[in-house]
Amino acid sequence: MENSYWWVAAFVTLLPAVPGNAWAQGTLTVVAYNIRHGAGMDGEVDLPRIAEALRALNADVITLQEVDKNTERTGGVDQVAVLAELLGMRGFHGAHRPYQGGEYGNAVLTRLPVRNVRTHALPPSAGSALTIHEVEIVGGAGRAISVVSVHLAGSPEERAAQADSVVSYFSDFDHPVILAGDFNSRRGDRVLVTLGRAWQILDKQGDVDTFPADVPDREIDFVMVRPAGAFELLEHRVIAEAMASDHRPILATFRIW
Repeated sequence: MENSYWWVAAFVTLLPAVPGNAWAQGTLTVVAYNIRHGAGMDGEVDLPRIAEALRALNADVITLQEVDKNTERTGGVDQVAVLAELLGMRGFHGAHRPYQGGEYGNAVLTRLPVRNVRTHALPPSAGSALTIHEVEIVGGAGRAISVVSVHLAGSPEERAAQADSVVSYFSDFDHPVILAGDFNSRRGDRVLVTLGRAWQILDKQGDVDTFPADVPDREIDFVMVRPAGAFELLEHRVIAEAMASDHRPILATFRIW
């Protein structure tokens, strides 16, 4: 198993703006979803079911966690490519590590123009390599924003070291950043306290718990933004999807300044 830290930057040809996309009107909808390699609470791997849960949300950007690419356990399928095709979006996979003949990691799907794609290494969890996956999108008037798919894992000490790395990566960015994903931590934990010094951790409306999907009893999936003044939060909620994965998706809509 690969344990070394690594970093990849792919400089992507700028895509043309999608006609009528919401960001051109000044709003941005981001969804985060840990899909457990497509395996639902019934144990069945069903990517069309994942896509159906996401389609109704009409997101501009979707961050995914626990995504397989060409692995044996999910039939050699490139899950990002399948979901991107089903949703009419463009997909980018950011691997944590090699796994079962393929790769395992995070992903970002978007319908917006993309300027850069970067995968940043994190301190490992119990000997298992981890990364975060950043996609820099471009909206109206050339505004750039980085949306980052995050999955932290391991012991409290390991996750705390990962949080420190996340803070360091984006400390000198000159454009807004959104972190969205599975932090495996609760409010008040050291991880959230550390990240909360650099990001605004958004409060959800309604029921806040995200895991386990069938009867959620803890809030471990979050959306965080910096700088806070660049965003006006219009909506942030947990989606009542109880079967497609072991986490529930979360949605946040912003007005971008």
